[in-house]
Amino acid sequence: MDKIKILWADDEIDLLKPQLFFLEKKGYEVVTVSNGHDAIDLFKEQEIDVVFLDESMPGISGLETLSEIKAINNHVPVVMITKNEEEDIMEQAIGSEIDDYLIKPVNPNQILLTLKKIIDNKRLVSEKNVTDYQMEFRQIIMDINSGLDFTEWVEVYKRILKWEIKMDESNSADMSDILQTQKNEANSEFSKFIIKNYQKWLSSEDGPTMSHNLLIQKIFPKLQEDIPNVILLLDNLRYDQWAILESTFNELFKLENEDFFYSILPTATQYSRNAIFSGLLPSDIQKRFPEKWLNDNQEGGKNMHEKDFIIDQIERVIRRPMKVDYHKVTSVFKAKQLVDQCHNFHQNDLTVIVYNFIDMLSHARTEMEVLKELAGDEKAYRSLTKSWFLNSPLWTALQKMAERPMKLFITTDHGTIRVKQPVKVVGDKETSTNLRYKVGRNLKYENKDVLVIDNPHEVGLPKPNMSSKFIFAKEDKFLLYPNNYNYYNNMFRDTFQHGGISLEEMICPVITMRTKK
Repeated sequence: MDKIKILWADDEIDLLKPQLFFLEKKGYEVVTVSNGHDAIDLFKEQEIDVVFLDESMPGISGLETLSEIKAINNHVPVVMITKNEEEDIMEQAIGSEIDDYLIKPVNPNQILLTLKKIIDNKRLVSEKNVTDYQMEFRQIIMDINSGLDFTEWVEVYKRILKWEIKMDESNSADMSDILQTQKNEANSEFSKFIIKNYQKWLSSEDGPTMSHNLLIQKIFPKLQEDIPNVILLLDNLRYDQWAILESTFNELFKLENEDFFYSILPTATQYSRNAIFSGLLPSDIQKRFPEKWLNDNQEGGKNMHEKDFIIDQIERVIRRPMKVDYHKVTSVFKAKQLVDQCHNFHQNDLTVIVYNFIDMLSHARTEMEVLKELAGDEKAYRSLTKSWFLNSPLWTALQKMAERPMKLFITTDHGTIRVKQPVKVVGDKETSTNLRYKVGRNLKYENKDVLVIDNPHEVGLPKPNMSSKFIFAKEDKFLLYPNNYNYYNNMFRDTFQHGGISLEEMICPVITMRTKK
């Protein structure tokens, strides 16, 4: 169970150390501020469970602070703690929907009793989450079927994820099942939307920002010349994973902007990440760097030249001298190296970090029974991601980097989806092995299960052979050969895969932050 996080605002906070120590010993996490303005700023940035407010603080009063906090989140429990026993102050506080009112000096056991009473009320909040989702369920269904554009799809997806994460806390199995059904319906309609619009997006300027123009449209225009810039690409980072990591990042960094892009197809590292760093579609990468592009049917590493690609893009697009550094973390050893080297990043104009842990986690989960148990569904996958991050060398490196001014861009190359529906496909020995897409010459499949691209060049993809075509699995389907079908179905069902068409794989976060110091 996560610790209850308390925000305590008091201009005499230094005198409350015994109470703070008592709460920490009891398993609570307490963050402190000395005035109302800081309390409001911190409340916006972090997930807070309970607020303790002193009435008499410099700047704005406790009651004014209370009003601002309630405007941000009307459901958060607030306890007023003050020296003032005047009746009108108490009445104002109670009228402002505080949950309790304590008079200084407060006994630690008094505080504990108040917390116990408030936390039990969380059960009621959990029940309210279920009720609120039931009310919004119909509206989401109507929106899904209303002919959304690419921006509206992002908003609907984020609303579904908001409820998914809230249901994690509510532990309502029935409502979670209903939400999953709604998410499946959303993915079904989203697949139709992509099939209708994808090729048009690549041949015009009317579509969303996609992998190949991510840097030029969303990041390069925001680079600062007076402070270092860092691009952190977390491989396989889904929007819901970012949602549960955001509060941790907010401890060190201030959010400037949250944006999105759509991953190109295939939503696979070889294609999407190379497109991001080169600023080119895969077929154009093959033309510009013929010696550095390998097709699926060729032996060798498919992401070996990312540093060359981004330097080439910077020279083409930014056209000014920049000191650029690149780091790819694919092992614990390289992760520790990153911690040792991060103090040097402030000497660069731009540092690019590719961190592969989330990708390794999703693939390792397929092979390792322990990880299958730990990440059996989306809720567990999110929890495991946060647990990893808080204990990772990456978080240690970010803490060191945040000691000096810096601009941080956080993004990914694609997400993943938990696959559930096996579908049969037949191909020759040179057909690619990915479970969410296939590229080959003699593919046999059911049209209802996939998006078919007969001419890959029309969507910016290379053709390994003259008659090669691509197929992309829709929704939560995964592509299996008839040979040993049941064996591989049991192995891969309910694993997280990428390469195909789904909200989880294609809609990706682009976050702009700045150090608070």
